[in-house]
Amino acid sequence: MLYTNENKLEAIIMLKKDMLLIDAFRTEGVNIEAMAETLAGFGMHCLGCSLSHGETIEQAARAHGVDPDLMINALNEAAGLKE
Repeated sequence: MLYTNENKLEAIIMLKKDMLLIDAFRTEGVNIEAMAETLAGFGMHCLGCSLSHGETIEQAARAHGVDPDLMINALNEAAGLKE
């Protein structure tokens, strides 16, 4: 999806279930602190976990017994990303 901001065309990226956790945190413009708090609410402490470099959001969700769709929606909201 694209939008115009002060005559500049910018792409809006949504976090996806197949993204590595570390890439989600590296996405430009996201609210990292809110994302970390959201994950902590699911019992996950991904910023300090070495698996975040090789595990997708979906894999992490399933490993912690969390519905991946619920998690990705919560992360996108926390990150400040909207469709």
